[in-house]
Amino acid sequence: MFTRRAALISAAATALMLATPAFAADDLKLPRQKVELVAPPFVHAHEQATKQGPKIVEFKLTIEEKKVVIDEKGTTFQAMTFNGSMPGPLMVVHEGDYVETTLVNPATNTMPHNIDFHSATGALGGGALTLINPGEQVVLRWKATKTGVFVYHCAPGGPMIPWHVVSGMNGAVMVLPRDGLNDGKGHALKYDKVYYIGEQDMYVPRDEKGKFKSYDSPGEAFTETEEVMKKLIPSHVVFNGKVGALTGKNALTANVGENVLIVHSQANRDSRPHLIGGHGDYVWETGKFSNAPETGLETWFIRGGSAGAALYKFMQPGIYAYVTHNLIEAADLGATAHFKVEGKWNDDLMMQVKAPADIPAANTN
Repeated sequence: MFTRRAALISAAATALMLATPAFAADDLKLPRQKVELVAPPFVHAHEQATKQGPKIVEFKLTIEEKKVVIDEKGTTFQAMTFNGSMPGPLMVVHEGDYVETTLVNPATNTMPHNIDFHSATGALGGGALTLINPGEQVVLRWKATKTGVFVYHCAPGGPMIPWHVVSGMNGAVMVLPRDGLNDGKGHALKYDKVYYIGEQDMYVPRDEKGKFKSYDSPGEAFTETEEVMKKLIPSHVVFNGKVGALTGKNALTANVGENVLIVHSQANRDSRPHLIGGHGDYVWETGKFSNAPETGLETWFIRGGSAGAALYKFMQPGIYAYVTHNLIEAADLGATAHFKVEGKWNDDLMMQVKAPADIPAANTN
């Protein structure tokens, strides 16, 4: 019988799924914790260090295909998302925990989807075990054996992989050491706040007049979008789904003296985060907490398909711009966020010695 599954999933993907072993029965005798995820840049409540033993941490990701506005000009974009946000939520566990994710593809969607966890081991990061059609859901469990911050993304096969990723289907997992972060010399590091910034490159086709085109469904957008993607020149490079998503009233907040952990992911292209007026006090540039952090960085590097983390203590109040230091992408394509920091100004760190004034006339005597 020609089923709906056979109609929607390619022969290659079906063969891959059949070649993978069936998921083992739940025979772990461990406590369970159900986590309610929150939309980025915010992160669900969690312990930075724990004295508890390993547990099964339950998450739910619902795939949502939807049209979104991505800039101040009203440009629309056919997004594919986890839980409705770009990026998808940051999931936090500790080393040795088991991550149990229920992936839901509602019947209102139009395409098969799955999830590839860069933090997991085996079966294409879970991609081979999670490919589901609209109207289906699947449960995947994997053990967090590596610490750090890692990307996850949709990877349904072939040219669908890059298209789904640049359409918004990516997020991150943070696996903390059980005793928390440290400076690589045995000294504990703690953060007062944590924010998750997901950088997204977008490829919106233009019409013959140079205006951005709009589509009624992801499928309708695919052919022309793929042609733009192949040129490797994004129309937008944004943080958290749209130009200005983390500026103005949505600026990230902190106080002078607070340590802020910034998790930054880029699922497709390289990036160069830079905090204008601040630094990376401690930076896990490759995103792996088993490596000692670098210190005092002005700009750091995020490899495409990975995530990194930086810890900074804000020392002065004001508006700090957080950008990718390809300044063309920051200023012209949208990759800028703001931190709004409250507190008392310290003249010892910076002061205006003289206000702007006319250049004095030359002394001819």
